[in-house]
Amino acid sequence: METLQPTQAKSKDIFAHNRKYIPGGVMSLPRRVDPELAFERAEGAYMWDADGNRYLDYHAAFAPAILGHNDRRVNAAVEEVLKRGLSLCGSGTNSLEGRLTELMCENIEVCELAQILNTGTEATMAAIRLSRGFTGRDHVIVMQGGFNGSHNDVACNVLTPLEKIGPRVSPGEYKYIPLGAGVPVAHQQLVHPINFNDLESVRYVCERYPVAALITEPILQNVGILKPQSGYLQGLRDLADKYGFILIFDEVKTGFRYSVGGYSQVGGVKPDLAVFAKAMANGFPISALVGKRELMGQIADPNPAKRPFVAGTYNGHPISVAAAIATIERLLERNGEIYRKLEQLGQRVQTGIESILRSHGITGLVARQGSAFCIYFMDHEPRDWHDLASNHDFPRDLKMRLRMVEKGIYFFPVEVKQCSISAAHSEADIDLTLTALDESLRP
Repeated sequence: METLQPTQAKSKDIFAHNRKYIPGGVMSLPRRVDPELAFERAEGAYMWDADGNRYLDYHAAFAPAILGHNDRRVNAAVEEVLKRGLSLCGSGTNSLEGRLTELMCENIEVCELAQILNTGTEATMAAIRLSRGFTGRDHVIVMQGGFNGSHNDVACNVLTPLEKIGPRVSPGEYKYIPLGAGVPVAHQQLVHPINFNDLESVRYVCERYPVAALITEPILQNVGILKPQSGYLQGLRDLADKYGFILIFDEVKTGFRYSVGGYSQVGGVKPDLAVFAKAMANGFPISALVGKRELMGQIADPNPAKRPFVAGTYNGHPISVAAAIATIERLLERNGEIYRKLEQLGQRVQTGIESILRSHGITGLVARQGSAFCIYFMDHEPRDWHDLASNHDFPRDLKMRLRMVEKGIYFFPVEVKQCSISAAHSEADIDLTLTALDESLRP
């Protein structure tokens, strides 16, 4: 396989132009990576940059494109809405909203009522506000290494250097390390970061503060694929029942990628609230807050003192709702046939990568859940952020990703970021990827 030597002049020109008018030149700072590529088109499992170079995509826009880019049936559903003339009227409701929420309530166990929003950040913000309103408490537990959005409660402690948070403590908590400026210190004092897979630290915080909610991804997918240990999620459920806090599963990444019912259905543990986005509409902007009727009903409580304010002009936008309906209906076809295909492709890539690592004498493994995977250059799957940060070979990870991009395989060039397979990928695509990886790992 020949290494691509793409011309990137047009991408560089676009970035130079956009930096004059956009902070950092990108609309979301995590998109600012090297090499700077401006993508102009995407279809199925592939993307093309402004210079015409083609890349086999495993980034999937941070994982929404479960069906592949520009899926024809999803796009056709959007086109039908436009032809019908259904617009954002901003008053009352419509049949599309009813169809989407019905689909969700029928197929997501925790979903007794659903509220449609626009982004994962909006959904987690609403979930925490609802939890505080319901419990009358203010404090929130979050996970070190988890990402739950960009608002003040959760924009902290993701890829935090260990020198900033110190050694592992259990039971205990870590200092709130904001992802950026502008979070008031007084607000930080309401948020308690602890390590994933650490039930004793949940007890520790609950015995010291009035905790309204614990929010976690059921798999930490912003540091790769960091899985819950056996009994951990059930332990969270038991502690929520004991201490009276609301258990929130952030299924923005896990939801619809492994099951229409979310990872909570795969793992067999039911939270009080769950939030969905990303793969819900195959890349169109949408999110959802779902949960138990007694909680969700508070959003429309006749008593303003009990009613958390959850609103938005673009909530339930007909284009995104139509895309979500089409996506979910396709995922449900033939009793989840797409998920069986994705599992087969995921197993193929895992087996191939681990064989390549052994052939090169490299210590490493693939952590995988269905169609999402991450290569860890360490001798075991990490159990928490401290384990990962202490043992993973970060320089080798980044070097491998950059070499893959050079070969036209788009592994997002930031360490420990998950790779996502779509239904548009083929076995031939997987084999092409394995060939590129074999070459990329050579000295």
